[in-house]
Amino acid sequence: MRKCKICGEKFVPKYSTIQPVCGNIECLIAYSNKQKERNQKSEIKQMKERVKTRTQYLKELQQVFNQFIRLRDKGKPCISCNKPLQGKYDAGHYYSVGSYPNLRFHEANVHGQCVECNQHKHGNLIEYGIRLESRIGKSQVAELMDQRKSNLKLTRDEIIDFIKHYKSEVKKLKG
Repeated sequence: MRKCKICGEKFVPKYSTIQPVCGNIECLIAYSNKQKERNQKSEIKQMKERVKTRTQYLKELQQVFNQFIRLRDKGKPCISCNKPLQGKYDAGHYYSVGSYPNLRFHEANVHGQCVECNQHKHGNLIEYGIRLESRIGKSQVAELMDQRKSNLKLTRDEIIDFIKHYKSEVKKLKG
């Protein structure tokens, strides 16, 4: 016996084993309308996705990347002041996004940082730099410095790939 997805009554399927509703005409109509509405919402979502601009995708990538950094650095102290990260904290960049847009999504360039250091002390970069080497190692700091000279302009498809990548990373970290 199955349970009707509309009225909740138990029934024996007459037409197939995957029949979702009982034979009541009201349930059949209601279920059909529900499916149409679901399909329309899916089509609208797909249309919105097709007309998204590169800038909108960059904004989405920034959000999911920052979420990844916050989860990755959860339980670690602030990269600048070494105080425990509690409550709301930022994903602070060592090399600023404005000056080095190519390092915007470079994981070695972004670390959990308290709001006080990131926003009120403009990144507290001297302290950030002191602790960066101990956090990621000399070789990664050197690589990061070399990357400053690179020119990275992500395409729309690359941004979408990064969004998918970081969404899956966030999902892994959330467990």
